[in-house]
Amino acid sequence: MGSQKQTVDHLIDTLAPLALSARKMFGEWALYLDGVVVALVCDDMLWIKPTPGTEADLEVCPPGDPFPGAKRYRNADALLDEPEQAIDILRRISRERPPPKPKKRKS
Repeated sequence: MGSQKQTVDHLIDTLAPLALSARKMFGEWALYLDGVVVALVCDDMLWIKPTPGTEADLEVCPPGDPFPGAKRYRNADALLDEPEQAIDILRRISRERPPPKPKKRKS
């Protein structure tokens, strides 16, 4: 089941202090901050990929697979009740994750 665009728009509005962008991928959505994927929206739920520096803050979020075959993420819907905490975690994830690899040019 794919996520609705309205859900993605609502998440971006809720986390508005962040300059999040969204891109539809694999029938679901990826949320980007500073060019880095910081979260996924799958089945209309927010999923955050924990980093070493955010793992302790995400303990309240149950682990799971946002889609079959995915690596472990945390269902972060509970953080939306405290958007400031979610914003802080997403900022830290953006800083801790490696920048995207440059795309190779086609010859």
